[in-house]
Amino acid sequence: MKLDELIEYLQYEDLINFKNIDITGISYNSKTTKKGDIFICLPGEHADGHEYAKMAIDNGAAALLVERKVEGVRVPQVVVDSTRHKIADIADRFYSSPSKGINLIGVTGTNGKTTVTHLIQKIFEENGQKCALIGTLGYKLSSNGEYRDAKHTTPQAPELQATLRMIKDVEKIDNVVMEVSSHALEQNRVGGCRFNGAVFTNLTQDHLDYHITMENYFKAKALLFERLTEGDFAAINMDDEYGSRFLSVVPEGVRKYTYGIKNNADVMAKNVSFSLNGAEFKLLVKGVEYNVNLHMNGMFSVYNVLAAITAAIAMNIDIKIALKALQNVHGVAGRFEVVNKKPLVIVDYAHTPDGLENVLKSAREITPADGKLICLFGCGGDRDATKRPKMGAIAQKLADKIIITSDNPRSEDPQQIITDIIAGLKSVDPEIVTVEPDRGEAIALLKTIADNNDVVIIAGKGHEDYQILKDKTIHFDDREQARKVFEGSVI
Repeated sequence: MKLDELIEYLQYEDLINFKNIDITGISYNSKTTKKGDIFICLPGEHADGHEYAKMAIDNGAAALLVERKVEGVRVPQVVVDSTRHKIADIADRFYSSPSKGINLIGVTGTNGKTTVTHLIQKIFEENGQKCALIGTLGYKLSSNGEYRDAKHTTPQAPELQATLRMIKDVEKIDNVVMEVSSHALEQNRVGGCRFNGAVFTNLTQDHLDYHITMENYFKAKALLFERLTEGDFAAINMDDEYGSRFLSVVPEGVRKYTYGIKNNADVMAKNVSFSLNGAEFKLLVKGVEYNVNLHMNGMFSVYNVLAAITAAIAMNIDIKIALKALQNVHGVAGRFEVVNKKPLVIVDYAHTPDGLENVLKSAREITPADGKLICLFGCGGDRDATKRPKMGAIAQKLADKIIITSDNPRSEDPQQIITDIIAGLKSVDPEIVTVEPDRGEAIALLKTIADNNDVVIIAGKGHEDYQILKDKTIHFDDREQARKVFEGSVI
């Protein structure tokens, strides 16, 4: 693509050394820049892409997208107000707006995004339609397919647009369901994406290290709904305290659908009950009642299923087909995933106060009268520290015993993170509270703490198969560790 064609609709402030050269790719990492790329100079927390522009040119960059002139280079420079926001426009243009030819559904919220996207993908397939998925675990082209790695919940704009173009042109898939994070919306990584529908799961405390306030967090999430246009749909959880606010930002002409259990909504669940086998409830849609039997457990699973059903209804997919798909789902990796039966050991991604509370309440529902509920968890380093004591208080309130350990400490001292968690406890009774900074050792302790009738929640990392330490990232999978412990083969 010629440079003038690439920037034809771009709002830029200046052109320096302009030549109408061929652009054959987009890069924002100087080390991986290839010949013919336009190099995007992204400012970051720890590094500024402008400082790596010359290295990118040495590696073949043919042009630069900058916020300020880079001195001493001869390649064309396109000056814009924000490269972080304009990279999406460049990527969308370079890949010829792939989302405009796709039925693209975005799912956002603090918790439940991964599960809801998987459920919607299953519904499409039960309806005889192909559907690709993009999210935390990577992207995959079918529910039975392998994941391909992704670095973020929502990839950076060039990778995202390239993936959408591949899905559309190479794989011939017309439906895509995507997890859309608040970071991706705030940083415009999904800029240029034409969403046909948006689903809101819930909004609770998370990422305040980045957004600072819940109001900013809400405004970031709300962008997904504000950008919908006439004929699109919005599916919103009306039991969430932010539900009404999300509903209010949806533009005129967008079809609005609500779901819930406590408050009146278009799609509702009644008479919800749980057992070791899963959840059961009555589904009410426009006065019609359906019996639902899930292999998934927990009230949060009921909400996730309601979100997926509501999206299906909005897309005119038969409710009975949607229910057939959902009742055959046995769960999503690392989401209330059972890894041992006696004791019942469950691994879950819950890493927020609300997420931990939901998981523990769900676990309590299936804890035998003569059994204990045990919770093992930690908190991530270099992330919102204010949620640490809150999670400590929740764990102590809802579990019979707790083991406090490390999560992904990153650059922080694991002991300091644990101290922050302990600050939320009313007491540190050694009969109830165990502290073990080494996560592997902490999981190993379960062998001596948990009896056969107990329920154990290992929270925080879920599907992750790594642990991020101060100076390295190591292989670590809660599920593998727990299976080793209860098979008696801990190394």
